[in-house]
Amino acid sequence: MNEPCYEEVQNFYTSDLKKPTPKEVNAWPQAGKSSSSSGVSFPCPHVCVCFSLLCLTGTLLGHPQCLDYGPPFQPPLPLEFCSAYENFGCCDQERDNSIAAKYWDIMDHMDPQGHKLCGTYIKDILCQECSPYAAHLYDAENPRTPLRSLPGLCFDYCSEFHLNCYSAIRLLTGDKHIQECCETNRTHFCHLLQLQDEDYCFPQVLQNSALSHSLGSALEERGGCVQLCLAEVANGLRNPVLMAHAADQTHRAFVAEQLGLVWVYLPDGSWLEEPFLDIQSIVLATPWLGDERGFLGMAFHPKHKDNGRFYIYYSYMDKNRVEKIRISELKVLASDANKADPRSERNLLELEEPAANHNGGQLLFGVDGYLYVFTGDGGKAGDPFGKFGNAQNKSTLLGKVLRIDVDGRSPGGKPYCIPPDNPFVSDPKARPEVYAYGVRNTWRCAVDRGDPVTKKGRGRIFCGDVGQNRFEEIDLIVKGGNYGWRAKEGFECYDTKLCHNSSLDDILPIFAYGRSVGKSVTGGFVYSGCESPNLNGLYIFGDFMSGRLTALQEDAKTNTWKKQDICIGSTTACAFPGMINSYSNFIISFAEDEAGELYFMSTSYLSAYAPHGSLYKLIDPARRAPPGKCKYKPVPVKTRSKQIPFVPRAKTVLELLNEPSTTKPPKKSSTLTAATPRVSKKAKKTPSTKIKASTAPSGKGRQRVKAEAKTHKGKKVAHNSRTAPAPPLPKKESSHLAKTKKGLPKKAALAKGKLEKRRKK
Repeated sequence: MNEPCYEEVQNFYTSDLKKPTPKEVNAWPQAGKSSSSSGVSFPCPHVCVCFSLLCLTGTLLGHPQCLDYGPPFQPPLPLEFCSAYENFGCCDQERDNSIAAKYWDIMDHMDPQGHKLCGTYIKDILCQECSPYAAHLYDAENPRTPLRSLPGLCFDYCSEFHLNCYSAIRLLTGDKHIQECCETNRTHFCHLLQLQDEDYCFPQVLQNSALSHSLGSALEERGGCVQLCLAEVANGLRNPVLMAHAADQTHRAFVAEQLGLVWVYLPDGSWLEEPFLDIQSIVLATPWLGDERGFLGMAFHPKHKDNGRFYIYYSYMDKNRVEKIRISELKVLASDANKADPRSERNLLELEEPAANHNGGQLLFGVDGYLYVFTGDGGKAGDPFGKFGNAQNKSTLLGKVLRIDVDGRSPGGKPYCIPPDNPFVSDPKARPEVYAYGVRNTWRCAVDRGDPVTKKGRGRIFCGDVGQNRFEEIDLIVKGGNYGWRAKEGFECYDTKLCHNSSLDDILPIFAYGRSVGKSVTGGFVYSGCESPNLNGLYIFGDFMSGRLTALQEDAKTNTWKKQDICIGSTTACAFPGMINSYSNFIISFAEDEAGELYFMSTSYLSAYAPHGSLYKLIDPARRAPPGKCKYKPVPVKTRSKQIPFVPRAKTVLELLNEPSTTKPPKKSSTLTAATPRVSKKAKKTPSTKIKASTAPSGKGRQRVKAEAKTHKGKKVAHNSRTAPAPPLPKKESSHLAKTKKGLPKKAALAKGKLEKRRKK
């Protein structure tokens, strides 16, 4: 009989290679692993056998992937044995040496004739562990599938191997069933090793130019956009405005919500039940969709590990009901590094806000150790304040980049010092805090860590500056720079009279884009992490309204920046454990962790009290760093609060692939699914909406719109929150999901139309 029995197939998939368990795979996200199984149907001379345990429930196209489920990599040191994969593959030198040892152990059992006839075959077969397509060759693309003991071989190659070296089969695999049934039956053996897709069998996979020409490079679609994948890191957040780290080697992440809560996430992905900071009772934030006020910025002192200090930027209303921005210093509790001491607040600076929008909000420390503060121009449309507007008026702190020394106090009583090299310290008509001016509403700025090896670019400050009604721009901030607003918007004039002033001497953006691309830029970071080498040096940012992700690549020779569109990867590209390929559409902020890996935060519903925000990590599916290179050992930190394990909400690509095709998709709900709020024990009472802020702010600002919950793929998502109880939305907002004929919510359509009209005022 030529049909393989069940035991034969089962034993063929019981590999001599140990298949790593999900817990052993630590180089890539483990959240959301597929619970479904898939397998292979086995052709044989008379019948095709497909066992239910092994049959595919979702089509998974071959893509570069290693046996540990991660993308391939460039070996840090040359491979001496499997040298065909020394530039790109799945083996480092240690694994290469292990394969070589196994080869010589096999060859010790062969006579000289066997060496001559079989040496190359055996080497090639063993070295398929190093192939960039190793996972496909061994059926390891899904962690739940069994692993082959031998790689998939093309039928002709397999026949030649069996003809010359059938006796070597027992040396390559210790499975007695395979040895007994296949050693003398060439057709049976080669059908067993055959892959469903012959393009991926060895050695055909090496000869296929379509599969090999761009190995190791960032994956590009036909339109030229680079494909990246995501890992869900946190969910249930209410307008997550930032993620920061303390640079203290603990690798904690501090995630802030707009309404005034900051949460601690630990390196294992869990979060602490008690917030790091809760100042909801002070922060001016409302449930109105698109309100820009709230908790907007936070930065840790460069010596936070020693002094416990950090700085925050938030909106509040004083006792005279005047809206202001406050920048203040706080310290962590001496008894708990995961809790801020609210009694330690020291006010550094307060600015009166003439309107409810254009609040700025970025705080960061430069490589010089000074605190940089980024303010908006005061709000409304066209910076209508004074003769030239706030942004061009160096005697006001609005529409500026400020630089202060928080480690001292000035003789005049200010709770900070002025750096002696600030550009306008000797100008009697300028505030000495001003470092740069002429910005409209910088939303998210970042310091470049520099090239990981050369440190080139270190210390540069990138900002996204939200435009009025024509252009969004990315700026490189320099000392004393004038960025043109309100004379210019992007590369073109906004106020013609001011624009033609020969004394303007403004600095142009490194990049600007128009309304066909997006309507509200969200500044990002230059990637300088370890895990995704292809991304090094790319400045990655997004657009709040359109949900687009974009990268800029510097051309050092021409001193220009080239745009590279980013798209979320296809199902094939992102078919790795823990990876997803959809996200909530409204991109609020970007962040980097202590190791330099890149994240962004977005939401599907634009209320500071709606728990529909998520935190995502960006991942290059085409190439990773060599195993072990990016490992770090976080400094342990004592936790007094209960640790809550992270529960992913988004389905991974593998989970979607393994869903039965007969399953009917769930009907789309006409209402949002309520999320269960996470309650802070010191939660404030529901704030009254009968305040000056109870009407939606006018003007473009961050250009928020009233829109229904949606993801980048158009699917509604419900998340769990970790927040204090949120006040109900005002009754007049309760019908925001009523549908129009085009499927958009009526409120969204009306709000968007109103905002477009305001933008023209």
